[in-house]
Amino acid sequence: MRYMCMLAVAVFFISCNDSKSDSKEQLCDSDIFKKYWNRGNAEISSYSLQQAQFGHLNNGEAIMVFATEDFRKDKHVQLESDARDKAIKVLKLNFIKRFVTGIHDFSMYTSVFTPVQTTVFSSTLKVSNTNQDWSGQTFLQLNFRQNGYQVLGKSYFEEEIEDDYHIDKAMLEDELWNRIRLVSCNELPVGKVILVPGLASLRLRREKAMPSIADITLEPYKGDSTFKGDSLMDYRIKYAESQRSLRIIFEKHFPHKITGWEESYQAQNQVLTSRAVLKATIQNPYWEKNMPADTIYRKKLNLKY
Repeated sequence: MRYMCMLAVAVFFISCNDSKSDSKEQLCDSDIFKKYWNRGNAEISSYSLQQAQFGHLNNGEAIMVFATEDFRKDKHVQLESDARDKAIKVLKLNFIKRFVTGIHDFSMYTSVFTPVQTTVFSSTLKVSNTNQDWSGQTFLQLNFRQNGYQVLGKSYFEEEIEDDYHIDKAMLEDELWNRIRLVSCNELPVGKVILVPGLASLRLRREKAMPSIADITLEPYKGDSTFKGDSLMDYRIKYAESQRSLRIIFEKHFPHKITGWEESYQAQNQVLTSRAVLKATIQNPYWEKNMPADTIYRKKLNLKY
């Protein structure tokens, strides 16, 4: 495959800090991490969204739900039995985008499961993506198997009826959101990196999940006041072949809150930039908040859809 020639390319790392740390302690082992992520709450963030589709920017909203959970290494599902020897702790991201194009609407849902012990388990175990719009539904899932990813997909569309193939090991763009939360800035990948592009973006562009070469940079945010937060960092991913780019804006200091993102690519002979800006963040055990009175939390998040 064409990207194999790049496997020897080094992945470089840069530091957000003035001095390098020699500590080998993982962030997940620190008290600050445990107090934030292991208290039985999820972090829920809402974003105002302008999503490019059909040659226009369309209004909508996005939701990011981060939570830790016990995850079975063999079955790639949440642990619900006493088989704890077969489970590891993961950071789960449920990433939802909803937007309207003319009369009909889109709902895109991506779930990512990344082990918190990033030096012990270096690969994300699973990412799945479902999409619904008034044309039909699609499903795509990547499971880490045999030192690579098994790709399984189903689609309403004739040219994409079914996918079932294996790709060599590569980092997933979808897992970068989790890694921002799981590691220090100086541990994030930069330089020439082999990435599988984000599944939601692949869906909108109707492309297959295959590794591609990306150039990644990380530097302090120097833009205008569109994105707000403390000591913001600007994480940029650029794909030369597809001419697509993604920038993620997040806070330098723990818990590295994501304050927004921008994604640009060419479609219908023009380049449009999707943008999401943070509205609100709460910590909440949402799985317990399922009564009509609990809609108050949606109001706190300023959710409209």
